[in-house]
Formats: sequence, structure tokens, C-alpha cells
Amino acid sequence: MTNNDILKKLRVALMLRDDQIVEILELVDFRISKSELGAFFRAEDHPNYMECGDQVLRNFLNGLVIHLRGTKENPKNPNDVLAKHKAEIPKKETSKERPEFKAAPKDSEKYRGDKSPSKSGSAAGKPKKKSFPKGNGKPAVVEKVVFKNGKNKK
Repeated sequence: MTNNDILKKLRVALMLRDDQIVEILELVDFRISKSELGAFFRAEDHPNYMECGDQVLRNFLNGLVIHLRGTKENPKNPNDVLAKHKAEIPKKETSKERPEFKAAPKDSEKYRGDKSPSKSGSAAGKPKKKSFPKGNGKPAVVEKVVFKNGKNKK
């Protein structure tokens, strides 16, 4: 694992934004800009990719300890700090609240596939006949599709 990978994984695990990482580095008097920091998080084949040096990672880890635990004079609870980070993440306003998905069918044995369904409840009746439109007894074709599969036939 490279220093860049460690920095990326810590950013995701601790839910840190770039400006928070800059503030953490300033706790140990290490100044870095957001653009320099963004270069560490780029893909390795990107032209603006930059290797994260040992000094940057060391200072980030030392600043992270101060950020989460606080100092001897002013100690903090790390769980409170992480809860604060989680609360600062903006929620998506476009997504609607989804009700919980309930996957339990009325007759759970009916959908198992390895055994025949049980004969209890609504499954005990006769199976319903498929209703076809009037005519020859076949369902109506909506449209016909021609598949060429990328081959030129001449």
C-alpha cells in the first residue's frame, strides 16, 4: 500500500472533506493547499497525480491524533468528533425517503424453488387461467425486433 492509498482510506473511513484535512494538517503547523491535497487523491495515471511523501502522511497522522483526542490540557472524546463529522455531511435533497424493504412473502415456501409450494391459504385454490385478448388465444405482439449482432450480411 502506498502513502496515497493510506491517505485515501483514512479520508473515506473518517468521512473527512479536503478542507478538514487541511485544518488537521495545520494543527501540527504543516501548511498545504487544497489543490496539492487533491493531487494525492487522483488516479496514478492522471497527469496531475502526485506521490504523497512520508512527511505529509506523518504530519497528517500526528494532526489526526490531536484532532480526535485533543491535547493533554483539552482532551476530547473521539466518538463525539466522528459523530460531528457525520452530522456535517449534507444529505441529498433530491432523494426521497424510502420505506424499508420487506422481502418476506406471504407464503415463503411458495418461492423456494427446491420444493413444491405448501397448500395453505390462498395457494390452496385452483390456479388462475391466463387471460388472453380475443382472437386466436395468443398474446398480442407489441413490436418485432430485428437483431443484427454487428455482422454485415451482403
